[in-house]
Amino acid sequence: MKKHEAMDWQTFKQLLIEQPSLELQFQFGSDRLVDASYHITEIKQATVTSVDCGGVMNAWTEIIVQLWEPKIRESERAMKVEKALSIIQLVESKLPLNPLGKVKIEFGNSDFDTRQMFPSEISVVGASLVVNLVPDAVECKAISRGGSCGTTDSAEECCTPEQKPKIQLINLAAVTDTCTPGSGCC
Repeated sequence: MKKHEAMDWQTFKQLLIEQPSLELQFQFGSDRLVDASYHITEIKQATVTSVDCGGVMNAWTEIIVQLWEPKIRESERAMKVEKALSIIQLVESKLPLNPLGKVKIEFGNSDFDTRQMFPSEISVVGASLVVNLVPDAVECKAISRGGSCGTTDSAEECCTPEQKPKIQLINLAAVTDTCTPGSGCC
């Protein structure tokens, strides 16, 4: 599965601000739309700190917008972008969201297992602003940095940090035997 570059919160929010009068639709899977009755139930901010298989510490922030479909359809039309923006404003009045946080949309229903997906392209389709959702993918950060993962042909272990060779330091300022003129050592 191809790794998708995450959209940051400030970019996502700006794209919404530019189209307040449109209906906000979320597309997932094979051209399937989240039911128009969906609710934005919460917006979460998560700080993730990890150590990868190469021993490198990583940290990032995620902004997770959770969508919920009621069992009984409540509306034929999706919420307007301006309503979503009012929810965002309410959240941000209590929880300042990191503008550089990676945006994820959390969604699931009885036919689609709950998961967090990335908004990829956001486009105007008729009277709707459609947010296309793509799945998140697992990655090996060691490989992303140009390292390797997996046992190599020489049977090295998976993703172990490279050991630097130790070198012997010599103190050149210490008193040692020195050459004298005519001794033949130089």
